[in-house]
Amino acid sequence: MAMAIRVFLLLLFFLSSTNIGYSLFEDQVGLMDWHQQYIGKVKHALFHTQKTGRKRVLVSTEENVVASLDLRHGEIFWRHVLGTNDVVDGLDIALGKYVITLSSDGSILRAWNLPDGQMVWETSLQGSKTSKSILYISKNLKADKDDLILVFGKGSLHAVSGIDGEVLWRKDFAGESIEVSHIIQSTDKIYAAGFVGSSKFYVYGLNADTGKLLKDDHTILPCDTFGELLSVSGDKFVVLDKMRSKILTINIKNGEISYKQKLISDLIKDSSGQAVILPSRLPELFALRIDSHVLTIKVTNEDDLVLVDKINNAAAVSDALLISEGQHAFAFIQHEGSNIHLFVKDVNDWNGDLLKESIIIDHQRGNIEKIFINNYVRTDRSYGFRALMVMEDHSLLLVQQGEIVWSREDGLASVVDVTTSELPVEKEGVSVAKVEQNLFEWLKGHVLKLKGTLMIASPEDVVAIQALRLRSSEKSKMTRDHNGFRKLLIVLTRAGKVFALHTGDGRVVWSILLHTLRKTEVCEHPVGLNIYQWQVPHHHALDENPSILVVGRCGPSLAAPAALSFIDAYTGKELNSLRLAHTIAQIIPLPYTDSTEQRLHLIIDTDQHAYLYPRTPEAIGILQREFSNVYWYSVEADNGIVRGHALKSNCIHQIVDEYCFDFRDLWSIVFPSESEKIIATVTRKSNEVVHTQAKVMTDYDVMYKYVSNNILFVANAAPKATGEIGTATPEEAWLVIYIIDTVTGRILHRMTHHGCQGPVHAVFSENWVVYHYFNLRAHRYEVSVIEVYDQSRADNKDVWKFVLGKHNLTSPISSYYRPEVTTKSQSYFFTHSVKAIEVTLTSKGITSKQLLIGTIGDQVLALDKRFLDPRRTLNPSQAEKEEGIIPLTDSLPIISQSYITHSLKVEGLRGIVTVPAKLESTSLVFAYGVDLFFTQIAPSRTYDSLTEDFSYALLLLTIVALVAAIFVTWVLSERKDLQEKWK
Repeated sequence: MAMAIRVFLLLLFFLSSTNIGYSLFEDQVGLMDWHQQYIGKVKHALFHTQKTGRKRVLVSTEENVVASLDLRHGEIFWRHVLGTNDVVDGLDIALGKYVITLSSDGSILRAWNLPDGQMVWETSLQGSKTSKSILYISKNLKADKDDLILVFGKGSLHAVSGIDGEVLWRKDFAGESIEVSHIIQSTDKIYAAGFVGSSKFYVYGLNADTGKLLKDDHTILPCDTFGELLSVSGDKFVVLDKMRSKILTINIKNGEISYKQKLISDLIKDSSGQAVILPSRLPELFALRIDSHVLTIKVTNEDDLVLVDKINNAAAVSDALLISEGQHAFAFIQHEGSNIHLFVKDVNDWNGDLLKESIIIDHQRGNIEKIFINNYVRTDRSYGFRALMVMEDHSLLLVQQGEIVWSREDGLASVVDVTTSELPVEKEGVSVAKVEQNLFEWLKGHVLKLKGTLMIASPEDVVAIQALRLRSSEKSKMTRDHNGFRKLLIVLTRAGKVFALHTGDGRVVWSILLHTLRKTEVCEHPVGLNIYQWQVPHHHALDENPSILVVGRCGPSLAAPAALSFIDAYTGKELNSLRLAHTIAQIIPLPYTDSTEQRLHLIIDTDQHAYLYPRTPEAIGILQREFSNVYWYSVEADNGIVRGHALKSNCIHQIVDEYCFDFRDLWSIVFPSESEKIIATVTRKSNEVVHTQAKVMTDYDVMYKYVSNNILFVANAAPKATGEIGTATPEEAWLVIYIIDTVTGRILHRMTHHGCQGPVHAVFSENWVVYHYFNLRAHRYEVSVIEVYDQSRADNKDVWKFVLGKHNLTSPISSYYRPEVTTKSQSYFFTHSVKAIEVTLTSKGITSKQLLIGTIGDQVLALDKRFLDPRRTLNPSQAEKEEGIIPLTDSLPIISQSYITHSLKVEGLRGIVTVPAKLESTSLVFAYGVDLFFTQIAPSRTYDSLTEDFSYALLLLTIVALVAAIFVTWVLSERKDLQEKWK
């Protein structure tokens, strides 16, 4: 029997040692996480379809991305995400091999290698004032056998070499007060044309080789102008007058200026709408939009205007495309329900169509906002055309031969807000055939795993094991799982579109473009604000679907009209929408639900009124019962004021509204404006679960966490230190940190960091707050932690008091009791600049916390909260070491294996969202920016479940071997006993 035990222990050790490692293997990447790359809404596009090399389209986007896309499939060949403030102003191709970008208000010019996107050179352009940015690359003009790149920006005109980016010459127009809007070329001269004010038109002639001013001329137009100056040829321009009733044609011949004007009413009768010149560049033509019509107007050699055509319901007009010598084509789009009609016409021949196609496009994509066209030669030597379409929802489509070749959901590059929803409960039963099939697959799968464990698997078996692992995880099913890993991530984008993403594989389950957030004549600049859980059925999960609330308004101003939309979380159907009669300044989800499990919300407007939603009698009854328990706060960052509020009474209006309430100010904190300015605020998440309020120390002492949902962290900076790092000296910079009770306005803690400045990124969890800032004296970033403890419960440590019932643990907790608090704090150096900080959440709050730090490198670092324990000392005692307290160091460690994004980047990282799973050990993490990334993490490892790669086959083999060993040893033991009896 002893031999059997030894065999069992040996096999058990072997079994346990196979899963000792905590690191992620290469073949495990993608099993529990996914990564999606996007580019954003396209602003500029250039086709590159030469016979040699890959066919591609080069784009720049509103997310400051420069990218090269495969024209066949829409995949990204290469891309570069520039900085947040590095806005791309122009895109072009030079020397046939360089992609040229102009960005940062015309101050940075870069050249990228066309095939692989490597940067060739970068030039910083100097200037003295802010101005319009223009990138002009001449296809014919040569200067010393070098392609000349002309750039206007920062009030100066620069001539730059296309080979190495050297600035050949610079002409400063800052003293001329001209706003240059166009650059015109000739063989040896360059003309810069623009306005001074809105009626004085100037033209400056420069030497193309030296930039020397040769001549200047100007004229005063008979009226002020409106909008941009549009070029219709090398020396002809059109612009609207201020009243938008006339079109002015301006002609420049050898630097001499002449102009003509014509009434729009002379071109088209009965036009009552406002006229707008479209930015499409057409030779000798321009497009004018009035109401729902687009007029194409020709500019003759005598500078007269002739109406060529009137296009009804035109959505977009492309630039002209040179298809052969002297032949230009352009495209326009007409909407007819869900059908899109694409027309391509010859600029000089309007009698026929070069192309006429109808395409059916999902109406949830909205209207077409931009169109770019490219031609190719068919087998019959005729011209075919492909069109790149930018949709209202920021998606990108390539259309060819009446079909959508590929599409990209690039609206997901501009996520504004995120919430989650549970998936439906699985209702159907399981058939016997399915059970038998699953049993067969189970046996087959474990045979393959056993082969892999014994290293006898063939390459085909390895592929089958990987496919089986992906399939057996069931991560993409549309039903809930018992671990709570499968959920819907519901995201709101800047385009006003809502997407539901499956956490299993990141696919789009449904999407809807909200009509309340679409651009109309009534709402010209819609803005999506937030997305909330509206109805979360628990008792009726089988019968009712959860729903979400989307809040938006018609413009960035707080005074803009607001709208609400209610969406079914399972189907994406819009259940209801409301155009509100009041504004929205603040939205407060209340911790109360009605009988249908709809959550109550208070919406605060700019007139100091609070409105209750849902507007039902039951909701009013619930609020009346909890009337005295509703508190909230507001932050006026510009004025340096934090206020606390409570409900007062119903509003007094001419029209009685029982769902409207006045509120009163309970308290206010006014920070001294001459020394402090609010730069950051953060509070606890309302859904965070705290497992226990007690914290046992190393000497078996007990401290009680001060846990409250009504705590606000405020970071103030010195007025001179609110700008970028380095704008203030250490003596002029300081940070003042406050922890405030938002019910009473009591300042629980105040601390000053001298010689430090923002930006400040912070996260509040349980009784502690962690914040990141910059130390000017040390020239390094720092991370500080503050923990708050409740001293009023410090006497509850005596065992006899518990026995005799003389403790206050069961007494209610209220902010008005003014408990005595104490704090512990510590600061550490940190290597990286930070974009976002979040903390893991679990269902019961038992698992240890990890900080999720979005670094400047667009990766997410998981840092154990133990590294930010303020009790860390240089030489911890043995008891402290046993508790897990880490010896104190001056900086926080950066461990490469702690990046939960692995080697991937979430380009343009803006936010991190954590969601608890049902499995206590696991937290779900979603990071968003230009890219999206999702993963599962276990801060304390998966102590409550077996991992997916656990070898059940090896366990089965161990049991079989153990049984065999027991049987063999029993036989040997019996034989030995028999032999001893024969002696």
